[in-house]
Amino acid sequence: AHILHLTVCTCRLKARSCTIVSGDSMIFSGEPLSLRCIIPDPYQASWGYLWFRGSVQLPQTGEIFQLWNANVKESGKYSCQGKKETDVGSIKTLRSLPYEIHVDGGFAILQLAKRPVLVGDALDLKCRLRGNAPVHETILYRDGIQVMVQSGSSLNFHLPHVTLEDEGRYSCRVSWDLSRRTHSVMSVPTLVLAKPVLEIDIDNAQLGQYKMNLICHVQYNAPAPAAPVNYYFYKNNNLLGPANSLNHMHVRKATGWQAKPQNLRVCPGDYFRKSCKGVNDIKFSPGVGNNLSSLFLTNHEMFLV
Repeated sequence: AHILHLTVCTCRLKARSCTIVSGDSMIFSGEPLSLRCIIPDPYQASWGYLWFRGSVQLPQTGEIFQLWNANVKESGKYSCQGKKETDVGSIKTLRSLPYEIHVDGGFAILQLAKRPVLVGDALDLKCRLRGNAPVHETILYRDGIQVMVQSGSSLNFHLPHVTLEDEGRYSCRVSWDLSRRTHSVMSVPTLVLAKPVLEIDIDNAQLGQYKMNLICHVQYNAPAPAAPVNYYFYKNNNLLGPANSLNHMHVRKATGWQAKPQNLRVCPGDYFRKSCKGVNDIKFSPGVGNNLSSLFLTNHEMFLV
C-alpha cells in the first residue's frame, strides 16, 4: 500500500509548514491507499484526527487514513485536521493543505518516479498496466505528440537531463497481442514540470462564507541549497499585502462572487482578476552577478518577467 503524509499546523504555529511529505497520488481502482496526518506538536500531546475529501468530513478518525479498496468516486482532494479536548474546551489545528488523489478505473496509468522534477534531472516514468498482459510495445506521448517508442515488455521510460522544453502533459499507450488480435490502452495525461497555478479554495469551512483561500502553486527549478521564494498576491494588479514566505493567503470574496464546485484552479475574471507571483533571488558564479527571476500567473497565463 502507498502511504502519503499530510502535515497540519496547530493554532500556535498558525499556517506554517503545512506541506506534503511524501507519497504517490495515482492508483488503480481496487488498490489500497494510506495517508498519515502529521501534527508538529513539540509537546507530543494526544490528538484526535478529522479527515476530509473536499469539504465533506469523512468517518475515519485515526492518524492513518485507509482506502482498502479504492474506487473512482474516492478521487479528490484530501486534507486532515487535529482535534483534542482540554480543560477549556476543544482545540483544533488548522486544516492541512489539500492533496489530490486520482483513482483510475482504466487499464493504464503513468507514474513519475519522483516529484518535483528539476531542470537537469533525469525524468523516469512508468506506464503501469492493470493485469499481466504480454506487452510488445509501449509509446510515450507529450501533449499528444509521440516522444519515445519501446519494443518489448518494458514499461519504463528514461529521459536524461530534462529542460523546460520537456514540460507538458505526458501519457502512455500499451499494446499487446491476444487471441490473434492487437489490444491497446492509453493512460490519462500526467502533468510534468507544471507552470504556476493559482488555486482558489472556496470550500474551507474554517474560513466562513465570506472568505476564501488563495494558493499559489509554483515549481521552483533549482537544486538545493536554493534561495527562498517569496509570494505576492494581487487583485486587479493591486498588491494584496507584503511579500510572504507562505504560498497561500486568506482574502474576502469579492462582491458578486459565485461559488463553483470543488477547489477551483481558475481566476474568475468575470468578477475580478487575481494573480500570484513567486520571486527568488539566484546567485550565479563569480563575474556573472545576481539575476532576479520571477514567475507571474494571471488568468491562466504565465509570464517570465
